[in-house]
Amino acid sequence: MQQPLASFEEFWPFYVAQHLDPVNRALHFLGTSLALGALAAALTLSPWWGLAIPLVGYGPAWVGHFFFEKNKPATFRHPLWSLRGDLLMYALLWRHRMDPELARALALYPRGA
Repeated sequence: MQQPLASFEEFWPFYVAQHLDPVNRALHFLGTSLALGALAAALTLSPWWGLAIPLVGYGPAWVGHFFFEKNKPATFRHPLWSLRGDLLMYALLWRHRMDPELARALALYPRGA
């Protein structure tokens, strides 16, 4: 059994290893983009848009986990670290800088391990 994760720095490689499938990462990117759009709408148009944030954010991400990655979202065990991981992955994907993180995660968490 693996030791509990004590910090976000320990959690991050585990989080990345849960997002190795490119379709899953694309669905996370889509969900985060939609959630940010719904947040902007809630702040500028109507607070009712705030109700859409978790639906449009988590919906595509969970499809990615259950149907493509075939694992459970880290949100279930580490909700705040997972949100931080989502935002960091989103920023890295925007800048096309996710590949080194994937390589590091695979070294620590090989597929099937």
